[in-house]
This record gives sequence, C-alpha cells and structure tokens, in this order.
Amino acid sequence: MSRSPLAPVRLDRRQLLKLGLGAGAAGLLPLGSLQAGTLSTNARIVILGGGAAGMAMANRLSRRLAGASISLVEPREIHHYQPGWTLVASGVWLPDKTMRPNANFVPAGVTWVRQPALGIDAEQRRVSLADASVLEYDYLVVATGLQLNYHLIDGMSPDLVGTHGIGSVYASLEGATRTRDAIDAWIAKGSGKGIFTAAPTPVKCAGAPLKMTFTTLSRLEDTGHRDDFEVDFLAPGSALFSQPWVNDFVKQRFDDQGVNRRHHYRLSAIDPGARQAEFTFVGPDSEFTSHHELREAEFSQEGERRVIADYDFIHVVPPMSAPDFIRESDLIAREGPFRGEWLDVDIHTMQHNRYPEVFGIGDVIGAPINKTAASVKAQAPVVEANLLAQMQDQPLPARHNGYTSCPMITGIGKAMLVEFGYDNNLDFLPSFPFIDPRDESWAAWVMKDRMLQPAYYAVLEGQA
Repeated sequence: MSRSPLAPVRLDRRQLLKLGLGAGAAGLLPLGSLQAGTLSTNARIVILGGGAAGMAMANRLSRRLAGASISLVEPREIHHYQPGWTLVASGVWLPDKTMRPNANFVPAGVTWVRQPALGIDAEQRRVSLADASVLEYDYLVVATGLQLNYHLIDGMSPDLVGTHGIGSVYASLEGATRTRDAIDAWIAKGSGKGIFTAAPTPVKCAGAPLKMTFTTLSRLEDTGHRDDFEVDFLAPGSALFSQPWVNDFVKQRFDDQGVNRRHHYRLSAIDPGARQAEFTFVGPDSEFTSHHELREAEFSQEGERRVIADYDFIHVVPPMSAPDFIRESDLIAREGPFRGEWLDVDIHTMQHNRYPEVFGIGDVIGAPINKTAASVKAQAPVVEANLLAQMQDQPLPARHNGYTSCPMITGIGKAMLVEFGYDNNLDFLPSFPFIDPRDESWAAWVMKDRMLQPAYYAVLEGQA
C-alpha cells in the first residue's frame, strides 16, 4: 500500500504573529530562569542518561561550573525526538525527522561515556558500567528515563511490533514505523476490530495511547467506511487521563466516535498467532503501582474475570518502571506509592530524599505526573539551581510546581494544548492565553506538528 506523509503546514509571517510564535520556537514552552554566573569547583559530577533530561543538565552545568569534572553516561550515538513518534506511527511524519546525532548536543568539556550504566553504590558514590569500569562521583544527576516492561504481558515482546497486527508507539522509532504499517494493513483490509490499550502503571507521555486512538479514528473516518471498523479501548482504571476535564472530554469524544470503552481491564496476555488478547479484570479498588504487584497479584474468584478478544490490530502499552539497575539500588523509593519502582526524590526540589548529593530529573522520578519533555523543560532550571546551592551548602532556592503539558491530538489536523501541574492546578500555568486549553484548534496542532521540535532542541542545549 503506497503512502506519503501529510503535506507540511506552511505559515506566513502574519499567521506566525497571530499565533504568537514570531519570537522563535524556544518560546513555545514556558521559560525557566537562566541564572547568570559560574561556580568554581573541582567536584566530580556524573549525569546518568543522555536523553532530554540528561543532555539539558549537561549543557546547563557545563556553563555554570568552572573546573568541574562532568561525565555524561550515554551509550547511544543517536538522539531520538520521542514526542514525534506518535506522528510517525500516525503516518504524518517520516521517521528520519525524529533523529539527530547526540554529538550535536554534547557540550565541550563534558566527558561522554559511551557505556551503559549497570549499577549504583549510593553509599560509596560509585557507578558501575558495562565495561567493568567504575565512575566515582561527588554529585549524581539521575536522568535515565524509564524501562518498558513488555515481558509482564504474557506472550508479548517488542520484537512482535509490526507483526500479527501488533502495534506499540513506545517500543522504538522502528516500532513506531512498524505500528504505522500495521495500521495501514488494517485499514487496507477494509474492516475488522482494532483494540487500543492503556497500562496499569505510570507511563511516559500518558496521552500517547489516546493520541494513537484519535489519529487512527481520523484515518478510519477518511476511508468513508468507518462503520465497517470496530474500535475498542480497554483501560485498567476508571480514568483515561489524570486531568479531570480532559478525562471527561476524551470519554465523551470516544462515545461520540463509536469507540467501545471498557474499564478496569488490563492487558495480561497476547497470542500473536491467533490474534487474540487476554484482559484481566482488576476491579475498581485494585491499583497497581509496581510490576511486582502486577506479577504477584492474586484475584479472588468473584473478582477475577478474563476476556479473550480477537483483533485485527492491537496497540499495546506496556507497564513501565525505572530501569532495573535503579530499582535494585539504594536510590529507589522505599515507601509510598512509588516504592520499589521509581527514584525517590522530593517532587518540588528534585533532590533525593535520602542522599542529598543526588538529584533526579525526567521520567525516572517518582512523581504523580511529569513524564513528558515539557516537564523536563520545567525541571531543568530547578535541578540546576538546587544542585549549585547544595554544592555551596546553601538552602535550596528553587521549587518545581509540577508543570507538564500534553499537546493532545484529537484528530489529524486538530489538537488541544493541555497544561497543568501538581493537584491539577491550571490557574497559573497556561503559557498561551490566546489558546483555550479546553478547545480543539488548528493552532495547537501546528504547535505539535511544526513548532515544538525546535523548542525541544533548545531545551537540550540548555537555552530554554
């Protein structure tokens, strides 16, 4: 089946000014304060991870610290713009648009350690690497991102994405591309059932499963034979999104577009050859925060129900957690809702709750929200200011208000710019007063499709 990406949206100067974008792409995310001045130090600083969070901190700290030894632990040569993977999987972008060499972003003076980290000894302040070498640190910034636990779904592997009607936008760039192809094949068939799922754990870009459903619905409607396709969305809880008004909107829109919603069911197994998925009823009072709980949960006879569903296409969202070597270290949360699964930090200062020389940023941290690139943008100046204060034995001056945003695609060509913070506070966070976050608009789509990527790279470079 031949296919091509949608034509790019072109804006003239008047349209840019009308949207408030003429000042440059970096203005698309709320600016944090870039503090002037440098600190002279011979401290050894290790940054674990070279994704958005780690690269942003490498650039910020390299400018603020004179004489420090800064090591960035990142084995990958290519940086992936993961917010673009939903557009790849939806057939809007070509894959190459989301890739840049990491060498473009590693600042001069920072030692790039091209090895995976395998362990952390927080007491001895040591990081062990895959080549058996060890990095000692005075200060540690944990920016590893998270781990995709496909193995917790019986029969599922990321290698299956793109085969047997299986898609998963999270798997990799190749997985997003194969997801696009699997959706193409389903549409070309002219009929059949598509199942979209959500995970019972926190996930990065919590809106991605919804975006994939909405863009696929757009494509199905464009065929002129929407009624020939059955679309189901099975969620492990009662909510589809953490922000209440967004949750209400999505539920109503799904109902309006003929999506069959089923709540309190998690994907527990998949039979690729038979194209069957097994869902387990988890009950309205069951709330899993760890993959240990998922694996070891015992359902009562009256509460356990299993549903076997046939599908022509299924979008799989795996359970997620911090990487295993973080989970197995002393840095993992020991109590509370993030115990055993996520980095133990103060969600406002970003400092570790038990090891003051350690800070966390990005998807790896235990926080009620915040697993987005926009969250990294808001967290980076907080980590920078507080780390420098810690190095000088001063009180930590900066606090993170939980800012996060989700350009919620509601169809190809329209979106909502959803912004909120801790406690779902929307009153003081909206960045663009001319865009109502509760309304779908072409302007919000243009931001997602054309403008947010340059802003993202500005964050990596520590410029925004």
